[in-house]
Amino acid sequence: MRIIIRDMTKVDEYYVGTCTHVNENNIEREKSAPRRISWLRSMEKYGLRVKVALVDNIHAGFLYIMPIEINPWQIQGRELMVFPCLVSHSKFSKNGIGKKLVKTAEEETKRQDRKGIATIGYFWDFWFMPAEYFLKLGFKVAEKRGEEAILWKQFDQNAEPPHFREENYNFKPIRGKIVIDLFWNRFCLTSDVEAQRVREVVSEYGNDVILNEFSAVDQKILQQYGIERRIYVNGEMIEVGPEVEKSKLREAIKNALNKSN
Repeated sequence: MRIIIRDMTKVDEYYVGTCTHVNENNIEREKSAPRRISWLRSMEKYGLRVKVALVDNIHAGFLYIMPIEINPWQIQGRELMVFPCLVSHSKFSKNGIGKKLVKTAEEETKRQDRKGIATIGYFWDFWFMPAEYFLKLGFKVAEKRGEEAILWKQFDQNAEPPHFREENYNFKPIRGKIVIDLFWNRFCLTSDVEAQRVREVVSEYGNDVILNEFSAVDQKILQQYGIERRIYVNGEMIEVGPEVEKSKLREAIKNALNKSN
């Protein structure tokens, strides 16, 4: 069995762009993939890298890593690298793919002369970014917020621990209109697909609904609001899953319209 970890090549782009959902005939993801790859490639000059794992030339996982100063996520700090997402296929779970990807990310951190590496993990019984996994790899808790925690390793004694961004959202009503405030980022497939769904639903209502977009890939926007993904309808937050269903958003708009009449 041959395992290699490499920087994303042209051959890997579809796999990374669809977040492993290759050849599933999902139109939304297929359309999102090139948008995401374009953004990822555009950020490489600022230090972003995508590490891709292959087992016997079969894609087995990947990891994004970037300077904390450009990351479109809830974590902030300085002179660190951040990996917001780590993907390792379950069928290769006994081969240490995740561990090898993290090690490669640590090597990239040192190569870019950064003082430490950080991520966000969760103390929950779910497969996505489990905090306990990273603790076993030597990470420590820098800050905890409910089940969510910033985990980090410092490679320099002068490294400053990262922390969560403070949220700063205030609804600004527009008389006679339903206002949707959409916080999204192109980095995440889920968020990019969701944002497009919101745009399509809003277009159905003509001038009755106003859409305000706040893109977290714009660091000025992210620093101002501290939110990387969320949907508000007239100031009320909409609970979302992997991606908000169009029917749920239409229902929220309908309820808001009924309240305004």
